[in-house]
Amino acid sequence: MGKSVRSQLLHGVLWNAIERFMLQGMTFVISVVLARLLMPSDFGLLGMLSVFLAILSSFVDGGFFNALVQKHSCSRTDFSTVFSINMLTSLALVVVLFFAAPHISEFFHEPILKPVTRVVSLSLILDAFVIVHRARLTIHVDFKSLAKVNVMTTLISGIVGISMAYLGYGVWSLVGQTLSRSFSSMLIFPLFTRWKPSIRFSSKSFKTLFGFGSKLLVTNIYSVVINNISTLFIGKNYSSKDLGYFTKANATPSTLSNIIYGVVGTVSFPVMSKVKDDKQHMLDIYKKTLFSTALLVFPLMSLCAVLSKSFILIFLTEKWLPCLTMMQLYCIARMFTPLSILNVNVLNASGRSDLFMWMDLSKAPLTLLILAITIPISVEAIVWGATIETVICFFINAYLPGRLFGYNAFHQLKDWRYIILSALLMSCIVVLYILLVDNIWLQFFGGGILGIGTYAFFCYLFGIIDYRSLYQKLKNKYVDGE
Repeated sequence: MGKSVRSQLLHGVLWNAIERFMLQGMTFVISVVLARLLMPSDFGLLGMLSVFLAILSSFVDGGFFNALVQKHSCSRTDFSTVFSINMLTSLALVVVLFFAAPHISEFFHEPILKPVTRVVSLSLILDAFVIVHRARLTIHVDFKSLAKVNVMTTLISGIVGISMAYLGYGVWSLVGQTLSRSFSSMLIFPLFTRWKPSIRFSSKSFKTLFGFGSKLLVTNIYSVVINNISTLFIGKNYSSKDLGYFTKANATPSTLSNIIYGVVGTVSFPVMSKVKDDKQHMLDIYKKTLFSTALLVFPLMSLCAVLSKSFILIFLTEKWLPCLTMMQLYCIARMFTPLSILNVNVLNASGRSDLFMWMDLSKAPLTLLILAITIPISVEAIVWGATIETVICFFINAYLPGRLFGYNAFHQLKDWRYIILSALLMSCIVVLYILLVDNIWLQFFGGGILGIGTYAFFCYLFGIIDYRSLYQKLKNKYVDGE
C-alpha cells in the first residue's frame, strides 16, 4: 500500500473513530433520555413516516454523492450541477409530501401524522443543501471536519429534542430534533468546506455523474423500500406502540454496528476509489478493512446480545422490556451488516455500480418471501425473518466481489474463524457470569469488563493480535518519535 494512501486511510480511520465514539456516545445519552421521557408510541408515530422520508431522501441524493466521490477529480461545474439538481428535487418532493400527508395519515389511522408529515418534510430541503458539502470533505478524506460538524449538529439537535420532550411535546420533540439537526448542518457545513453553492447546470456533467449515480439511485430506492417495508406493514397492521418497540429494538444494535462501519468502512470507499486502477492494491485495502471490521463487530454485537436485558432495565426502564428478544435478534443480524456493506462498496469503488444494482435487485424475491411469511404472524416473527435474511444476504453480497477479486464469503469466514470462535467463547463466559450474579448493574458493567477482557485474551491465545508487536509499534511512533 502506497505511503500516501496508507496515511490517508489511517488518518481517516483515526478521525472517524474519534467522531464515532463522541457522536455515538452523545447519541446514546440523548436516546436514553428521550426513551425515558417519551412513550413507545411516540417513536412508533415517527417510525411510520420513516419509509416515506427515506425513499424521498434517496431521490434527493439521486446517487450523486457517491458519483462525486467515485469520480474524485470533480470540477466546479460538477459540484454546481449536483447542487442544483439536489435543491430542485427536494423542493418538488416537499410539495408532493405536503399533498400526500392526509393520505398517509388516513393509511395509518393516525390524525396527528398529517401535520407531522408536512413539518418534518422540510428536512428534505435542508439536507439537500449539504450533500455537495459532505461529498467535498469525503473526497479529500477530511473526516476531521466531518467529525466536527456531525458532533456539533448532534449536540444541538439533542438539546432541542430533550428540551421539547421535557416540556411535554411528545412526538413533536422528535420532529424538532430532526429539523434542528438538518438546519444546523446547513449552517455549519459551509464553514468547513469554504465552497459557495451556485445555480449552474451542465448537461454534460449531469450525464456523466448520473450514468454512475442512476444505478445507485435505483438500488438505494429498492434497498430503502425493502428495508422499511416491514415498518410500513407493522404501522398498518399493528399499533404505534408495537412499532415503537420494533424501532427501539433495532436502534441500539444498529448504532453499535454503524459505529464500527463508520470507523473503518466509510474511509475505505474514497480511498479504494483512488486506487481503483490498481486491482491488487484495492484488494489489499479491501481485505484489511474487512478483517478490522470483523475483529470489532463480532465481539461487540455478541456482548450487546447477552447484556441486552440489563441494558434495557438500567437505561430504558421496564416499559421497554417487550423489545428484549427483538433487540437480541438484531444484534445477531447487525454482525453481518457492515461486512455486507463493505463487500458491495468494493464494487462501487471499482466503478461497477451496475453490478451493485443487479446484485441488490436479485435479493428481492427472498426478502418478499420472508416478509409474506412473517408479517401475519407477529412483530417478533418479522425480526426473526429479518435476521435470517441478513445472514443469507451476506453470502449474496460477497458473491460478485468473490468473482472479481477471488475473495468470496467462504474465504472471508475462513480468515475470521478465530475471531468468531473468540466471540463465541467470550459470550459463553459472560452468560455464565450473568447467571451467577443477580444485580443488574453488576451484570451489565461487570459483564462488559469481563467480556472485553476475555475476548482480548482469546485474541492473544489464537494469535489474532500480537500485543507485543502492537505495543512496540506504538512506542516507536509516539514515544521514540520514529
